[in-house]
Amino acid sequence: MHRIRIYERPDFSGQMIEFSDDMPNLMDRWRYQDLHSAHVQDGVWVFYEHSNYRGRQYLLEKGEYRRPAEWGALHPAVGSIRRVVDSS
Repeated sequence: MHRIRIYERPDFSGQMIEFSDDMPNLMDRWRYQDLHSAHVQDGVWVFYEHSNYRGRQYLLEKGEYRRPAEWGALHPAVGSIRRVVDSS
């Protein structure tokens, strides 16, 4: 089971959407180019800087990320998200 909530603004404020599947193009479901905070409720996720899983990658384990710097990003741009799935 994978579940993540992403937020428009830092500290879990503004618009929020929850995902449980991969999103190759976040703009298909999220109207903002940036996201400023995230709450990984279940599983491990990877944020990609650009759509179609391109650009810088950021690994997010279960927990709260109040601003992009907490997942290692200098900028809040996220174009796609993917679950880390154990294939064994």
